[in-house]
Formats: sequence, structure tokens, C-alpha cells
Amino acid sequence: MSEEAASRIGDAPKRREDPKFLTGKGAYLDDLGFEGLCHAVFLRSPHAHARIDAIDVSAARGADGVIAVLTNDDVKADGLSPLMPNAVANAKTGTPFGFLPQPLLADGVVRHVGEPVAMVIAETVAQALDAAERIDVTYTPLAVVTTPDAARAPDAPRLYADGPGNVCFEEHFGDRDAVDAAMRTAARVVELSLENPRIVINPLEPRGVIGTWDAKGKRYTLHVSSQNLHLMREVTAKSLGVENSAVRFVAPDVGGAFGVKNFAYVEFPLLAWAGRRVGRPVKWIATRSEMFLTDHQARDHASTSRLALDADGRFLALEIRSAANLGAYMVGAMGGVQAALFSHLAGTVYDIPAISLQLSAVYTNTTPLGVTRAPGFSEANFIVERLIDTAAREGGFDAAALRQRNFFPAEAMPFTNALGESVDSGDYAACLDAVLTRADLDGFALRRAESEARGRLRGFGFAYHIKATGGSPHENVEIRFEEDDTVTLISGTQTIGQGHETSFPQIVSELLGVPDSVVHLRDGDTDAIPTGGGHGSSRSTYMAGTSMWRAAGEIVEKGRVIAAEALEAAREDIQFAEGRFTVAGTDRSIGLFEVADRARDAGAPLDTYDHWTREHMTFPNGAHAVEIEIDPETGTVAVQRYTVVDDYGVLVNPMLAEGQTHGATAQGIGQALRERVVVDAESGQPLAASFMDYALPRADDLPFFDVTYSPTRCTTNPLGVKGAAEAAVVGAPSAIANAVVDALRPFGVRHFDGAATPERIWRAMQG
Repeated sequence: MSEEAASRIGDAPKRREDPKFLTGKGAYLDDLGFEGLCHAVFLRSPHAHARIDAIDVSAARGADGVIAVLTNDDVKADGLSPLMPNAVANAKTGTPFGFLPQPLLADGVVRHVGEPVAMVIAETVAQALDAAERIDVTYTPLAVVTTPDAARAPDAPRLYADGPGNVCFEEHFGDRDAVDAAMRTAARVVELSLENPRIVINPLEPRGVIGTWDAKGKRYTLHVSSQNLHLMREVTAKSLGVENSAVRFVAPDVGGAFGVKNFAYVEFPLLAWAGRRVGRPVKWIATRSEMFLTDHQARDHASTSRLALDADGRFLALEIRSAANLGAYMVGAMGGVQAALFSHLAGTVYDIPAISLQLSAVYTNTTPLGVTRAPGFSEANFIVERLIDTAAREGGFDAAALRQRNFFPAEAMPFTNALGESVDSGDYAACLDAVLTRADLDGFALRRAESEARGRLRGFGFAYHIKATGGSPHENVEIRFEEDDTVTLISGTQTIGQGHETSFPQIVSELLGVPDSVVHLRDGDTDAIPTGGGHGSSRSTYMAGTSMWRAAGEIVEKGRVIAAEALEAAREDIQFAEGRFTVAGTDRSIGLFEVADRARDAGAPLDTYDHWTREHMTFPNGAHAVEIEIDPETGTVAVQRYTVVDDYGVLVNPMLAEGQTHGATAQGIGQALRERVVVDAESGQPLAASFMDYALPRADDLPFFDVTYSPTRCTTNPLGVKGAAEAAVVGAPSAIANAVVDALRPFGVRHFDGAATPERIWRAMQG
């Protein structure tokens, strides 16, 4: 075995996966080769809501290179089922969600622009596209709804004539009577109506599927760009009408996901079915235009909220009335995101005695809603942080002192909020103090004066954020000892760019005292391990890391028996440290790999599988402070300074954590300043469906980030870690909105939400 020292949790070795990607040796979906490959394209609806009167595919079937043209009639003839969500009831109350399963290909009605109507399979993509243009579809357009208010209107057109109408669920959580009483006696009540706009996720690698069928083994294999393989397999198998074992999902490398690849899409069963129908591998890669129309979108949450305070600024009660726009279908766990995640931390980090939540989710003729980083938590955080800043401004309170007065204190950990949800750890006051010090709040007045001298408006804003890790409560790993003195780590969670090939071996390296260079991660294949919760909700290191800790403990115990025999000592006298078993009080020892060899030769290898189910989540949190400058002539916002102090618990690899913070913060800034899906209210047509109309943040939109950490150890897992991939995206929209309002104070602007685009800023100044 190498004499190289083991890496430790907290070390920062460089990403071992980068050389592969930088030298073009990655294995993304479009890099994979298959013999006899053919290609699929989809004819998609140009209407947001229409009845399909007729489909004529005869001309398309006769086009050059065409292998098959398939419609809903073929789907039904072969016995495929519509796509089901994976959460069909409110986990908190058991109340069923109202929903219609999503047709694989349109079944008589289209309900959003981009819904697939037919699938064309041809020898080349170009031939498939040409043939798709020859399909003649006769539509009768129907009235559309695009917002929750329109969907719930008495005369609104129903998306599902025989189904639940336009409502997925309406539920209340909390104590309405206590909130009403507090509102009546409060010294001050602030109210805000807020929009959290719909956004498009846009990972670098588009969604895609390559479907194959093994006729001999009676088995489908799907190579996909996805972040949640085992769950995708279950949903796909159900649609295909087969057992899970008859479907394999493989994702070698994934070029980003950010939540948009977390739930199943109709293309999964369709491409598997296509591979079986034509007896050849069939490939589909989304175009960027298809991604804008069909990728699950995110946010789209409207609320009216009130916060009650006493004369000293103590929070007395919080009331939120909100509606989420689910789009045309409920996909994945989207009912649960609204009913469970949003309500889980509605009061965020503040000790609010009474909370009332009136939550609803409705259907509209828009692209189905999915998730991006911190779904539900980001929306709840935005409401509370904007309310607090408004209360401070209207009540004459210092905004930082107001937050400090109402934080759950560190000594109160763990705390349970008014809705019965518990949080284990955190020192919110320390984080907020640190971020305001690092951001030099005391020097802001001078910087504002300098901006004013140049004709610019300068604003300072800050916000506190928190989220809970979530996703599947189950996870598993397997640790195998190979004959060449290496260790294979197989994980049910999945790497999609976070650096798990570097950080996961670090964990095993410390637990087993072996060099991290000999530990190799294997994931992204449902055949490799029985189950998996996938990557999502910042769960990977917490869930897989705990399973590694449990498996490593079992390995040491099994190894102690072998070592005792080899060293002719009692088992209780065998100690383990730094990769060696030693007889206590002596220099007699044996290395882990030698013990592994002996165990293998004896027919009882040290290889260990662990599966566990969590009881608690982790709660990454932190404070963001931002300074922005506005050009009053154009309304353009420029981020001048951005400071972060976050608490992610124990950092396995600080360099990777900082990279995650940078990326999540950039995404949050994009949402705050640039990104907004716009849909025509009458036709349902997307008005921002390409990068010509939808602006992502660019490098020159972003300042250098000042990122530090103020960690408190998480008590709900043995590693002490908290999720690091999403929390920072929560802080940015709130902090920037607060900074925008601060900058626009000379214009009497009290309120601003949604994307702070130049036009919207300019209109706010005029109004």
C-alpha cells in the first residue's frame, strides 16, 4: 500500500475529476456511441390550450430516412401509462392532491406550449426534423389561464374537464385564531404582496435520453442526463408497465442540473419504448429552445403576507397567504414542495410565536413547475426578509438590530418553531454580525456619497437565509476492498459536478485511515447499488456521508476480529487508528489492507453495504450583504460588493464548499436581477423563450465574492455536516431586493419584488 498520508475532513485537495473534463475525456450523453443509433424528435404543440381534432402522419411516415412516427394512439395500443408524480398526497396531512397523470404524448388536448404531440424516429436528426414538419395536426384553440388568480376565477376554463379542475390543493397550517388576535393588539402590522417570478434553469448540458432494448434479457436501458436515477427508474418502469428490475438508468457524467433534472419527464418512457419499437438505440437531445419550453421551470409563487410587531420590535405573528403556479401538470413532488417544504421553515430563523399559512397550488396553461435550488425555502425566506426590512423602515428600527432581537439564540438550540418544526444548530447572531463587519456597513455612507457624486444611486441590503436538506430519507453505500489495495465506494447518491469524486474519498480516507488516492467513487448506475436518493436538496454529503460512517464502523469491527487472530491477541485489546490495527500497549500491528486480504482469503471479505433512513434534516444557513449601484437614467443595476458568511457545519472540503457558494450566489443574483419568464396572458405564448429574451447572469455582472464561514456543528449526523450546495441561492434575492429598495428611497419606493431589470427599475422610479 502507498505510504501517502490519509486526507482529512477539512483538507482541501484539488478536484480529482477536473483533468478528465479539461482534457475532453468526459462521458456526457452526447459523447456516448451506440451501434445502429437512430434519432428522435418531437412535434410539440404551438398552442397553450387546444383540442386536437385530427392528426395525419401519413406524409411524415413516407419521408426519407423515417423509421417510425408515433402518436398517442400507438402509446395506448402498446399499453403504456401516463406519467405519475412521485408524491400524490400531502405528507403532513395525508390529504390527496388533485392531479391528472401527464400523458406521454398529447391525449386529445394540449395544455401548454411545447407539450409533445408526436414522436418521429429517423436515421438522422435532420431527417426526423423534416418529417415532423409534414405532420398535419388540426387544433381548436381553447381559452387559457396563466396565473393563479385567473385559474381560480369562477369562469376560468378548466384544464381537466373530468378531473380536479384547476386546484391541486388548498390547506391551512398553524393557528389562525392566535395570529388574528396578535394582529389586533400589535403596535405595528406590515403587509406586503410579493411575486417570486418563474424562472428557467438552463444547465449547460441539455436534457437527453438514449433508449435501448435488450430483447434477450427483456430489459430496457436508458442513458440519461439526470440527477435522480433510482427514482426516475421507478416512475419510468411504472409508465412502461414493468418491474423496476426491467429498467436500468445510467448517467456517466452530467453537465449540471440545479433541480431541473430531479423529476421524471415523459421522454424517459417514450425513448425506452421507442428503442423497443424499432429494435435499435434511439437518441434524443433537447435543443435549447425545447429546454425553454419543456424543462420544468421554478419559483412562480405569489403571496400576501403580514407581520405583527410590538412597540419594542418583537415579532408577534406571521400570516402568509400564498399560491403556487404548478403549470399544466403536477410533476414529481411539486405538491409536496408547496405543502411541506414551504411550510417547514415559514418563520425561518426568527422566534415568531404564532404563524398562519394559507397555502394553495393551482394549474395553468404554462410549462410544468419543477424545482431549482432551495425550492419552497427560497420563497418563504424572501417573504420574511422583505417583511422585516419593511417593518424596520416603517417603524424606525435598525434592520440589523430588529433581526438580532428576534433570532432564535444559539443557546436555545435545538429550537422548535410555532409550526412544530425543529432545527438543531446555528448561531444566527454571530453570522449576521460577521457579515456586516466584513461588508463594512460603517463605511457605507461614504461610499454612497461617492456614488451620488457620480450621479448614481447606491443601496445596501442584507438578509438571513436558512434551508433544510431534504429529498429521499433513504440512502445506501457499499465499500469494497479490491485485490490491488484500492477501495471502491459505491453510492446511491450521484455526482453532477459538485466534486464528490474528491470529497467522498476524503470521508472514507479519514474514517479508514487510507490515502484518499486509493478510494474510487462509482455512481450513476442503478445496477451498481439497490437504491438511491439521488442528488437533490443538498442531501448528498449528509446522507451518503452518514452511510459511509456507518459502513466504516462495521468494517473496523469486522477487521478487529481478523486482526486479533493474526496478532494473537484478544479482540478487546485491538485498537484501530491511521489505517492499522494495533495491540494496545505494544508496537504489534497489521494494516487494514492486509486484514482485507486475509478476510477475502477466508471467504468473509470486509466489503460492507449500509442502508439507513434519516430521522432529521440539516439546516445550512447564513447571512448575505450586498451593495448595488443604480444608473437612474437607464435603471441598470450593478452589484458592487457581495459578502457572505455562511454556516455549513463541518466542511469536508472548504475549497469545494466555496465553489458551491459562488455558484449558488451567482444563480441567486441572476434570479434577482435578470431572470423572469414572461407569458402572454391571452394566448399563453412564452415571450421569453430564448437567450435573446431571457438573460442569465454573466461574469461581468458579478463582483468578486467575499466568502467566509462561521460554522456550528450539526448534531443530526455523525460527521457534523450541513448541505452546502443550495443555501446561498436563498440569500441573494432577498438581500438584493432590500438593497434596491434602499437605493430607491429618494424616489419614495417602498416596495420592489421580482427581477430588478432596468425597465422595471426605471418604471419604479417614474411611479
